[in-house]
Amino acid sequence: MRGGAEEQPCLQGDDWPTCAQKIMGHVEESLCSTATPKVTQALNVLTTTFGRCQSPWTEALWVRLSARVACLIERDPIPAAHSLVDLLLCVARSPVFGSSNGNLWEMVAQALSCLGPTHVGPLALGILKLEHCPQALRTQAFQVLLQPLACVLKATVQAPGPPGLLLRAKGTRAVAITPGLLDGMADDAMTVDALLASKSSCAGLLCRTLAHLEELQPLPQRPSPWPQVPLLGAAVTVLRLCDGSATPVSSVGGHLCRTLAGCVRVQRAALDFLGMLSQGTSPQELVMQVLAVLLECLESPGSSPTVLKKAFQATFRWLLSSPKTPSCSGLGPHIPQFLRELFLVLQKRLCSPCWEVRDSALEFLTQLSRHWGGEADFSCALLASEVPELAWQLLQDPESYVRASAVTATGQLSSRGLHAPTSPQHAVARQSLLRELLRILSTDSEGFPRRAVMQVFTEWLRDGHADVARDTEQFVATVLQLASQDLDWEVRVQGLELALVFLGQTLGPPRTHCPYAVALPEAAPARPLTEALRALCHVRLFDFAFRALFDCDRPVAQKSCDLLLFLRDKIASYNSLGEANPNTNSVEVSPWRRWAGEQTQPQEDQEPEAVLAMLRSLDLEGLQSTLAESSDHVEKSPQSLLQDMLATGGFLQGDEADCY
Repeated sequence: MRGGAEEQPCLQGDDWPTCAQKIMGHVEESLCSTATPKVTQALNVLTTTFGRCQSPWTEALWVRLSARVACLIERDPIPAAHSLVDLLLCVARSPVFGSSNGNLWEMVAQALSCLGPTHVGPLALGILKLEHCPQALRTQAFQVLLQPLACVLKATVQAPGPPGLLLRAKGTRAVAITPGLLDGMADDAMTVDALLASKSSCAGLLCRTLAHLEELQPLPQRPSPWPQVPLLGAAVTVLRLCDGSATPVSSVGGHLCRTLAGCVRVQRAALDFLGMLSQGTSPQELVMQVLAVLLECLESPGSSPTVLKKAFQATFRWLLSSPKTPSCSGLGPHIPQFLRELFLVLQKRLCSPCWEVRDSALEFLTQLSRHWGGEADFSCALLASEVPELAWQLLQDPESYVRASAVTATGQLSSRGLHAPTSPQHAVARQSLLRELLRILSTDSEGFPRRAVMQVFTEWLRDGHADVARDTEQFVATVLQLASQDLDWEVRVQGLELALVFLGQTLGPPRTHCPYAVALPEAAPARPLTEALRALCHVRLFDFAFRALFDCDRPVAQKSCDLLLFLRDKIASYNSLGEANPNTNSVEVSPWRRWAGEQTQPQEDQEPEAVLAMLRSLDLEGLQSTLAESSDHVEKSPQSLLQDMLATGGFLQGDEADCY
């Protein structure tokens, strides 16, 4: 078809090439077949064609075949429904079919009315994602997408009185959530049948619906106005059905209560959806009631570890979005009371026999402390609980993941000054956190806790933690010594990151390289270059960095190269300020590979002159370029191919082996 003239192709099949006519005949025959596999294959061929080719002749192809496709929608049951949805969405997204959109939209509207709940959801979501679509079709698609939740609300709303979901939180005024999803929506028989068919069918339909709405919410073309309050009511109702606290008002509601009781899959989907709804605007009373529902989920003894993790995540998102008042800079007016109840629940979860629960609780504690550790109300609620002490105890947990999370949590608490309450038994613990973390770094058999310790130490150094500021050089020297000997490459990389932070604090921050930045005169360094280099030598930073250049793990060598390039840049900035450089003319540099670890005995503190001479002898840019290359350039090189050929032919020495 592309080989013909440039003008619009004729819609009459007699004028098409013979090959095209044969293909069309085969596709038309397949679309009319009673065998579902043949229909599926034809639809897939058309979807691929329309998706990959935007030539004008494809419009003629669709005009000729659209009637056959429309006939598929009239069949009962509709064959190859999944492939049919893919084809309709592919045609709707294509910019070629401008003149045939009227026919296409009618076909899509008919499909929305005839497809079953399993397939109609993806079609409705795809239509709502389109930027240009008739408003009537968008309204129909949104109603179809909301139908399962509307059925759930109708089966569980309280009677008598107007339909609504009544939520009540401790100490707050009850608010009736009127489910606007019910307005103008009749019961859909196929949706009800799918909800009642089986547990897997019911759970699958609700999970897909919640996931589709979650995907739609952040899009700019989502329906407006967005039914925030009704959707909150639907999400909470689904959670109530899962924990058995919902009140059914019909036989459908009773069946849903029995079907969804303890359904972890639906609980996870509802919590994800509820967390997403925190991005919308909700009344303050409703926010507190949602938090109360989440607190009940966290308190429930029947909640699985994965459900608790989702509940922690949703709670954090709702706390982040809680309305603020002028008197509360970071927290809403009702949040302090909620936090006191939340920390009581957190205490229980930190003592859970399930390590996944302890780990999730520690991660949640770290998030809370990082965002609100400076708030007085948060600090009072936290220190009034046993959470800090329990987090400290979990540093000795038998599970390495939990120990790593405990390291991060206690490090964050210490950064914020949130220690356990003052008492004789806690005083030693507060003072020994640094020693405890050093013990973990030097003795823990698992890599996760050691990585967490290095990340905490880097944050402490960057933020000027009190225990670090007391003797910074001794702290850095101790940590670098342990990190350089660690077998975990991520620990070594993090050790180089800590060294880079110390280097920046000693010599000053890196200069900007933006060509459009205003060039302000650089301030004089806080300490002379020689004195700064002696401090770096004292903590054995260069010993670690030069050894890391030859590390067998490429990320370590790359990080070391970045550190040394930064150092060289800072030395150049010292020279630009006119500071005298240490004399290196008389320094004879020994082969610099000795820094790579060939010697077994520890070195004495290096002299700055030797370090600078060593630094000038390195081609750091060339090394950085080599490290940036992938392994393909070695495996696919002619030299590598020749080595493989020689090895295959047996020409290599007996003690050599082909690494491939």
